[in-house]
This record gives sequence, structure tokens and C-alpha cells, in this order.
Amino acid sequence: MKKKHNHNLDNETVSYTVFKNPIGLTGLAATKKGLVRVANKVPSEKVFEKLLVENLGFQVKKNQKYFDTLIEQFQSYFKGELRSFKFPLDLRLGTPFQQKVWKSLLTIPYGVTRSYKWLAKSINNPDSARAVGNANGQNPISIIIPCHRVVRENGTLGGYTGGVKIKCYLLDLEKAN
Repeated sequence: MKKKHNHNLDNETVSYTVFKNPIGLTGLAATKKGLVRVANKVPSEKVFEKLLVENLGFQVKKNQKYFDTLIEQFQSYFKGELRSFKFPLDLRLGTPFQQKVWKSLLTIPYGVTRSYKWLAKSINNPDSARAVGNANGQNPISIIIPCHRVVRENGTLGGYTGGVKIKCYLLDLEKAN
């Protein structure tokens, strides 16, 4: 029995590739509308492809060329030369609430951190810090949608889906530039 997916991407072919960078191997996947998934620290291209097909129900085709300019942007970001990415995003993997949170994350400036409380207020839902934290953790387009810039009210890092080590690395990289 096919697993039911809660997004409207069924029967749409998704292009994907992987590339090496300072935090490991990163997988990129995009629909015709834009980037739909960034997965950091993937063990291999095969594992990333399997995630797209089995976990997300995508039909996939490898397409390195489609991502050339985005990979160049990532390389510039990791050198501390790029502050914001220019690539269309497809947020359909999220609920309307999650999409609202992810769009708000895009307003956090490079090198700056904000609290979960700030994020909740930014979407006009000041009592939703926990729900906002959960939506933050479900962000399918990490780094580009900078969920790593969200910390606890007291300034401690809080969690990070990619691991606190990567969160520290990204924040240090941005603060240094």
C-alpha cells in the first residue's frame, strides 16, 4: 500500500542532486516551481534519492545542471561571501501555518538571531512559540530558509534538526562576516 503524503506534489517529477560542502554532503530537490528540499549531511546520493521517493513520494530525476547556480551560491555562502540566496522556493511540503513561519524566517537578516517568541509575534500569533518551534524544526529548506538563526529567549541555542554543531558552525560563519 502506498503511503499517503500530505502535500500536493504527487505525480510531479522532482529534479535532484547532491554536492559536497564544509558540513558534508547536501541534497537538493526542486519542482518546476522551485526548491522544495535541502537535506544536509546525507550519507550518499542514493540515500537522498530514497528519502525523496520513499518518504516524500516523489518521482525523481537527477539533474545536476539545474542546480549549478544554486550550488555556486552555497559555495559563496560557505566562504562568507553570500548573505542571501536567489532561487525560487516551493513551500508546498508545509501546512499553511508552517509556510507562514518559514516565510517569516526569510526576514531574519544574515548574522542576526531572533527568538522563538519573536518568530511567534512576527506571524501575529504571540502565544504560539512552541508551535513555531515545531514548524521551525520541520523546515525542509534549511540554510536558505535560515531556521538556524532562531534561538531561545535567553540566548541559548536551542535545538537544530541538523544538529547543534552545524547550527553553531552556521551562526559563527555568519557572525564572522
